Amino acid sequence: MQDWIQKLKDQPIGKIVENEPLSKHNTWKIGGPARIYIEPDNQKGLLDALTILNEAKIPWKVIGKGSNLLVLDHGFNGAIIHMNKGFNQILFDGSYIHVGASVSLIRLANLAAKQGLTGLEFAGGIPGTVGGAIYMNAGAHGSDISHVFEEAEVLLENGQIVTWKNQDFEFSYRSSILQQKRGIILSATFKLKPGNQKKIAEDTARFKDRRRKTQPYHLPCAGSVFRNPENDYAGRLIEELGLKGYQVGEAQISMMHANFIVNIGQASAKDVLTLIEHVKERVYEVYQIKLTTEIEVVGEG
Repeated sequence: MQDWIQKLKDQPIGKIVENEPLSKHNTWKIGGPARIYIEPDNQKGLLDALTILNEAKIPWKVIGKGSNLLVLDHGFNGAIIHMNKGFNQILFDGSYIHVGASVSLIRLANLAAKQGLTGLEFAGGIPGTVGGAIYMNAGAHGSDISHVFEEAEVLLENGQIVTWKNQDFEFSYRSSILQQKRGIILSATFKLKPGNQKKIAEDTARFKDRRRKTQPYHLPCAGSVFRNPENDYAGRLIEELGLKGYQVGEAQISMMHANFIVNIGQASAKDVLTLIEHVKERVYEVYQIKLTTEIEVVGEG
């Protein structure tokens, strides 16, 4: 056993598994194993793990629910850090919510609705965690995380813990500074507004129900694959090309929503990537629009 793996196992970090299949940890149900899979019990465990990995120069990646992730077929020859139960605290303080990075965004939206706090209704059906939502500036129905986000505690790559305010994240469409500068969100604070509890709950449920009826979450998928081009919708362009149902292997452009690729059996990452390239080529060929992906690709090969 390599020294760094033994060091991880010797510390009270949390769950540590070698060669863990990452298909178990993303919503596409695709991908090979991680060399090491880590679920830290708490902040100290996370910091200890990061220190050991950095000293050994082992590549690492943090995931939440894996709802925006394509893991390649050969897996990830490094460490996957899964933010799970050690980072799921929730505290309401008037109009503020202090919440751990691993909390489900849907759960947070529902809890805010029960408290009569408005601002997170748009998140009622968005899968993923708070940490992932901040990283991607997740949004829907004309709003996004940046509208209600106040600040977050971030563990930087060098082990320093800092507090970044909204402006520090440089939010834009499905983007934040963490896509360029490495850091791990530990917890976040959102600022909402008091409102009519019944209406907030109804709007949250309506957005969730609309997503369930129009998007194929009954099959393994990773949400929208392509970013919407300016003043248009990727799904509309793909649908107009007659690509709904188009299939490579067992990866298919959803019949329900053309900006979703679903795993209808045992799809490989190669199937998904081949399908993505086909869509890009067809859209550019017909519309001269270059689509870019919203998903994150992780792994080897």
